[in-house]
This record gives sequence, structure tokens and C-alpha cells, in this order.
Amino acid sequence: MHDLVLPAGRTATPSPSAHLLKEEIVLGFDFGTRRLGVAVGNAITRQARPLALIADVGDARWRRIGELIGSWQPARLVVGIPRHPDGTAHELTARCERFARQLEGRYRLPVARVDERYSSAVVDDGRDDEAAAVILQQWFDEMHSPLSPGPSPAGGEGKRTAASPGDAGDEHD
Repeated sequence: MHDLVLPAGRTATPSPSAHLLKEEIVLGFDFGTRRLGVAVGNAITRQARPLALIADVGDARWRRIGELIGSWQPARLVVGIPRHPDGTAHELTARCERFARQLEGRYRLPVARVDERYSSAVVDDGRDDEAAAVILQQWFDEMHSPLSPGPSPAGGEGKRTAASPGDAGDEHD
């Protein structure tokens, strides 16, 4: 990043929206019991793209997620939470919430939750990495909408919960 050079005696005050302009990398996840779709995006361009499909389960799945997080060094993560069209919990809702808590516990990164109700419907061939990109793009669009409250002072956004004891990595799908 370039330093701003000002005339002697002058200081720069960041605008209130400056926190939205950080070049943050964000990873998005579409959780599935057989496959996990992963997408990557940048907070400046606000564009998401498919990154990976993880077909591994158990420890191998967590190892692959850890490799992606290590390689991309994201500032935050986004997880799609499925719901029925009427907003009620889906059969995978609780598992996706648990997966989000596990990500928080394992990687100590803020994890936003996004209603993924229609993400699979807009993906042509049902690829989970493309669904993850739709979820992440939805988060970018919601975060930068004039109706959005933006990130909370604690640095998170969306619906966040603290990792529960026992949730930080026990899942073996």
C-alpha cells in the first residue's frame, strides 16, 4: 500500500467507509456432506469466483481447508446457510451453522453467515464451487448495499456466534 504524502502540518482523516476499501481476501463456502464448494473474492473489486471443490471428508477435508486458508490468507470467511423458501430451517441448516462455528474455532477468523436459499437454483450444473461464488457474491452485494449496516465494530458482520466448546473441529462428514 502507498503512503499518502501531505504538506507539512496536514493530516489525513480516513472516511467512514474506508474500512470497506481494504484489500481483503474473503473465502466463501457452500457446505455439503459429500462436497464442499469454495470461492474467493476481494473486498475492493467485490467480485467472487469459484476456487475449489473439496471432496475429502473428515481430517482430510479440514487439512485441505487449512491449505486454502494458508495460501490465500483471508481476512474473513463466509458460509452459506440453507433455509426453505418460507425461511424455516432446512435439514442441513444446523450442520452448516456448526461448520461455521468450527471454522471460527479452528482458524480464529470472523465468519459471516449468508442465507443461501436460492444459490443452487442460479447455478447451471449444480457445481458447489459455483454455488460458493454465488453465496460470496451475495455477501459482497449485501455488505455494500446502501441498506446494509456494514461491519460491526467488533469486526464481524452478518449473524455471528462464538464457537461452542466441542465445535472447534469435531466434524467428520
